Amino acid sequence: MADIAQTAPQSGPAHRRRPLPLRLVLSGTWLLVVLICAVFAPFIAPHDPLAQDLLLERLPPFWMAGSEPGYYLGTDGLGRDVLSRIIYGARIALTVAFVAATAACVIGSALGLIAGYYRGFVDQIVSRIVDIWMSFPPVLFAILLVAVIGTGLHSVILAIIVIDWIRFCRVVRAETFVQVKLDYVDSARVAGFSRLTILIREVFPNTLPTIVALLSLEMGIAVIVEAILSFVNLSISTDDPTWGGMIAEGRTIIYFAWWVLVFPLIALFLTVLAFGQFGEGLKDRFDPVLQ
Repeated sequence: MADIAQTAPQSGPAHRRRPLPLRLVLSGTWLLVVLICAVFAPFIAPHDPLAQDLLLERLPPFWMAGSEPGYYLGTDGLGRDVLSRIIYGARIALTVAFVAATAACVIGSALGLIAGYYRGFVDQIVSRIVDIWMSFPPVLFAILLVAVIGTGLHSVILAIIVIDWIRFCRVVRAETFVQVKLDYVDSARVAGFSRLTILIREVFPNTLPTIVALLSLEMGIAVIVEAILSFVNLSISTDDPTWGGMIAEGRTIIYFAWWVLVFPLIALFLTVLAFGQFGEGLKDRFDPVLQ
């Protein structure tokens, strides 16, 4: 009896509580660092990202010979501090990620839920629109849109929304098809709930883990698209620091100042990777099926 009394508490809720996945912790930590840099850039950046000093051009990082105190990651071809420009570039990257991805998520998920639940004529219309949209190459379509409506941050965000809502629509529609066939939906119908109530109160919460994972992935894609548009000089002004613009500049002087290319490329890679892993980690941790 004593052994049973000692082992019984282990089967309680505290014992069944799963720890946070490691990738969720690591990716969330990196995204938090990037968010802090973006919000508090004026206080964190050691120098003005637009300040030029040709006497300080192409200074190497602090651990290399010829570096200058205070320029921890070196300077570019115009003597601008690389670290400060990366920190300020996080503002543009996260602004595009949060605004564009969230808007695309809301539009695409709403259409996907409606099409997947009501089916029939509504599903046919939404599916045909998605098929037409998918016939355009995404990156080329984004470049075309920005070229037509003009460069600028608002144009980049609008281009991403117009292109990427179909990704949410397709995935959420397929997930809704699966959820509608489950027993809990039949039970809600028997209980007398209306179709709209079932969609909002029953189906939507069970598709939310998939939507969250896809939203996080889309934020990483939005960061990449903004970097590509900056690389080809179709984003915001070339004077403003963006990771894509820094990569484009570093490509031309890579043999003389490799750090101008490498450090913003690392920041871009880690941020995109963190968004993807963060979404998958959230799905693994909070998916009601896994719970």
